[in-house]
Amino acid sequence: MTRKTKIWAVVPAAGVGKRMQADKPKQYLTLAGKTVIEHTLNRLLDAAVFSAVAVAISEQDPYWPELAVARHPDVMTAAGGKERADSVLSALKALTKAHEQDWVMVHDAARPCLTTMDILALLQQLEQDEVGGILAVPSHDTLKSVEDGVIMGSVDRDKIWRALTPQMFRFGLLRDALQQAEGNAAITDEASALELKGFKPKIVEGRVDNIKITRPEDLALAQFYMEQQ
Repeated sequence: MTRKTKIWAVVPAAGVGKRMQADKPKQYLTLAGKTVIEHTLNRLLDAAVFSAVAVAISEQDPYWPELAVARHPDVMTAAGGKERADSVLSALKALTKAHEQDWVMVHDAARPCLTTMDILALLQQLEQDEVGGILAVPSHDTLKSVEDGVIMGSVDRDKIWRALTPQMFRFGLLRDALQQAEGNAAITDEASALELKGFKPKIVEGRVDNIKITRPEDLALAQFYMEQQ
């Protein structure tokens, strides 16, 4: 009898979110009565597909231990790193019961509007894939290539997609890719680590309301989306 493939989640949450111009990291700002990261983790837990959720937290973080979700039986804490990739790799190593062919979804702590629908879409469309893929949305804006404030040309938007999270990959494959790419500034998400190794992750179209809170005005937009959902 073969072992059933499990699904794990990783949430890198060691960043400080400087663009928010707030007095605390953006994942701890209040949104609809809870912190951003509480909403995010509740969305993951409500999907009821993950064996565990590993959250990578900075060692100097005074806010995380105060949250009830930090003590949830399916949530575990890992040491955060200097860069996103370091935090993800640390969380993967903390998932000691995961097997090489298990799936892991990496999701931004500052994307609190994630729906179960998008999580299930990833699973349904990628479950037979050997590598994995990411949620993304096609670009509808006109895109310009710019140098020193001057437009150098237009970019074909039909080939451009905006990467979202979760990004879902085979556990062992992602771990090895991140280890080999350690220190590489070009690794801005998990897919880029796989791309560096020559893999071609798939695209699964996601919802446009799965926004990442980056600037102060994003909080109001996230609350609006939550109310609409």
